Amino acid sequence: MAEPLVVDGEYLKEVEKARRDLRALISSKNCAPIMLRLAWHDAGTYDVNTKTGGPNGSIRNEHELGHGANSGLKIAISLCEEVKSKHPKITYADLYQLAGVVAVEVTGGPTIDFVPGRKDSLESPEEGRLPDAKQGVSHLKDIFYRMGLSDKDIVALSGGHTLGKAHPDRSGFDGPWTSEPLKFDNSYFGATERRIRRTIETSNRHCITG
Repeated sequence: MAEPLVVDGEYLKEVEKARRDLRALISSKNCAPIMLRLAWHDAGTYDVNTKTGGPNGSIRNEHELGHGANSGLKIAISLCEEVKSKHPKITYADLYQLAGVVAVEVTGGPTIDFVPGRKDSLESPEEGRLPDAKQGVSHLKDIFYRMGLSDKDIVALSGGHTLGKAHPDRSGFDGPWTSEPLKFDNSYFGATERRIRRTIETSNRHCITG
């Protein structure tokens, strides 16, 4: 049986040291996008009804890491091991979420309050708990509602696409989402709004001429 996690002064000091090491690592490797993706994919398996999944570090398990949605994340896991080896007291669950927080900050995003205390798990959820962009709106809503999130949360979390670019070998999509994929800004939402407006305008023209 695993020992209970104690978040005391010593643990908090290790968290701050790990934060500094993560900031240096992410800045030097330009790996903010994949670190944010790691944090999201570990957390995004949460089921509000069964209270299973979620940010518990289980994504490091070979079974879960092999899920299709997690393709390419072995890179992020390996990078985090460099920090974990220096700060073994920190749980993987806290480390992965801290990496996501630091990734946002390093790229110019907001400072996010980090509350440590997540316990590690060796139990991985079944495959299929993460969203698949190819399956449409109904699928996305089902996935996010299962996490206990709202439509507003879906829109906010889509801002994660501000960072990085899609890789065809991982997601089937290709290319950056914004003109500056290593900068956290509102350009993704601006581009999304313009696409929606064009779609509405096209639809209106068809209604008028149809």
